[in-house]
Amino acid sequence: MKKSIAMIIGMVFLTATTSFADSTVSGKVINKAEIKKSANIAIGEKSTANMGSIKMKDSQVSGKVINKADIKKSANIAIGEKSTANMGTITMKDSNVSGKVINKAEVQKSANIAFGKEAKANMATITMKDSNVSGKLINKADIKKSANIAIGEKSTANMGTVTAKGANISGKVINKAEVKKSANIALGQNATANMATITMKDSNVSGKVINKAEIDKSANIAAGNNAEASMGSVTME
Repeated sequence: MKKSIAMIIGMVFLTATTSFADSTVSGKVINKAEIKKSANIAIGEKSTANMGSIKMKDSQVSGKVINKADIKKSANIAIGEKSTANMGTITMKDSNVSGKVINKAEVQKSANIAFGKEAKANMATITMKDSNVSGKLINKADIKKSANIAIGEKSTANMGTVTAKGANISGKVINKAEVKKSANIALGQNATANMATITMKDSNVSGKVINKAEIDKSANIAAGNNAEASMGSVTME
């Protein structure tokens, strides 16, 4: 297997990723990514690095949204003031899905790192903001011997999580996270580190909210003035 390195400066770079904005899809959206011994790097003030992910913005989907990512011995890095590094994730903003949203991510011996003032590092997660889903929301994360690190004043590190803000979900929300020999670290003034959690704020769910976490020999660390670390928990505000 050849090693591959991809780098781009000052813009977004996508490795085995489906990304769309202002779009309408009648049917399934499926991204299947198998990534080994690779590096995806974005450098710039507003850089974003996406590896094995689906990213939606201002879009409508009538059908299932499925992301299946198998990532081994790889690195996804974003460096910049507003950098975001997404590895094996589904990210939705101002979007509507009529169907199930499923993320299945297997991450082994890999690193997802974001450096920057407002850096965010997401590994094997579903993140929703101001979006609606009519169907189940399922995240299945299998993470082994990996590191997810966010460094910056407002850094957030999410590993094996579901995060929803201003969202409406008509169906079950299920997070199943198995984390072994891994580290999730957020460093910064308002750092937040979430491992195998469901976090919901200003959101509505018509159905069960289920979090199943199996964590073994792993570390979840938040360091900063108002730092908060959550492991294997459900938080609703």
